[in-house]
Amino acid sequence: MPQTSIREVARRAGVSVGTVSNVLNRPDLVAEATRDRVRAAIEELGFVRNESARRLRRRPENTAGEFGDQPRRAFGVVVEDLTNPYASDVARGAEAALNAAGHDALWLSSDHSAAKERRSVTLLEEQNAAGVLIIPVGLSARDISRLRAAGMTVVLIDRDAAEVCSAQVDHVAGGEIAAAHLLGIGRERIAFVTGVPEPQPCVERRDGAARTIVEAGFGKPATLVQDALSPTEGQAAAHEVLAMSPRPDGVFCANDLLAIGLINELIRVGARVPEDIAVIGYDDIELAASAAVPLTTIRQPRRELGWEAAELALAELGEGKSHQHRQVVLRPDLVIRESA
Repeated sequence: MPQTSIREVARRAGVSVGTVSNVLNRPDLVAEATRDRVRAAIEELGFVRNESARRLRRRPENTAGEFGDQPRRAFGVVVEDLTNPYASDVARGAEAALNAAGHDALWLSSDHSAAKERRSVTLLEEQNAAGVLIIPVGLSARDISRLRAAGMTVVLIDRDAAEVCSAQVDHVAGGEIAAAHLLGIGRERIAFVTGVPEPQPCVERRDGAARTIVEAGFGKPATLVQDALSPTEGQAAAHEVLAMSPRPDGVFCANDLLAIGLINELIRVGARVPEDIAVIGYDDIELAASAAVPLTTIRQPRRELGWEAAELALAELGEGKSHQHRQVVLRPDLVIRESA
C-alpha cells in the first residue's frame, strides 16, 4: 500500500506541512488543541514517519535525540501474539524503558509462525533498527549471528541462551508454586491444561508442577492438550475435565486465558468452583480478577520482564565491544483469589 504523506496529514488536520513537522519534531512549539488535531489525523491515516529519510535530510549536528547526545533509535519488540495480554504487557514494559532512554519501540507479532518471525526480523534489519527484543518462535543461532553481524543487539525474552542477553521468568518455580498451593488446600487429583503450540515456558510450568506432585506422593498429573492457549479452548477443556474418571479436584492451567474459559464453562454447566474443582492459572492478566470466580494465579512480572530486556539491549548498545552478556531471571509469585 502507498504510504501516507505528511501533506495528506496536513490537509486532514487543516494545518500547514510545517505545523505537522513541528508536532513530530518540536511539539512544544504547537498549541495543545492543534497537536491533538494533528495526532488524530496521523492515527486516522496511519501515517508513519520515514526515519531514514529524515536523518538524511538533517545535518549531522542535529541528529541527537531529545534525551541528550545519543541518537534516537528504534528497537523491534517481537512477541508471539499481541492479542494475548501477557505479550502486550511485556511489550509495554520494553517500550517504557526504551522511551525513558529516548528511543522508540516497534511492536511486531510472529503469530507463532517461524516464517513470519523471520520476515519481522529481516524487516528490522533492513530498517537499520538498533536491536531486537524477541520472544522467539524459530529464531536460530545462525539468525542471531547474522543480526549481531549487522550491528544489532539481540535480547531473548522468556528464553535462555548463553550467546546473547536474556530476560526470563523462572517458570519451573512457577509450576512448583501452583502445584504446592493446590496440594496445600487438600487437592489430590490434579490435572494440567495446556495448548499447542506449547511454548517452552508452558513446558517448564508443567514440569515444575508434575515434579512437585510426584514428590508429594501422588501420581503424575494428567495433561489435557488443547488447540490453543485461549478462553475458547479453556471452555472445551472444562468438558474434558468433567468427563474424566476419577474427576480432578484441582486444575492448573498453563495461562490465565485457558483458566478463565475453563472456570466460566464449569460454572455455566453447574460445577462449583472451588468446592468441586479448584482452578489456578498463570500470568495474572487484568481479566483474572474479574472471572466468573476470581482467579487464583501465578503472577508474572510482565512489564518488569519487558523493562529488563530493554535495559539489557540498551546496555549492550552503550557498552559496545566491552559488553558482557547477562541473563536476568525473575521469580513469579502466587496471587490467591476465590478459584483456589
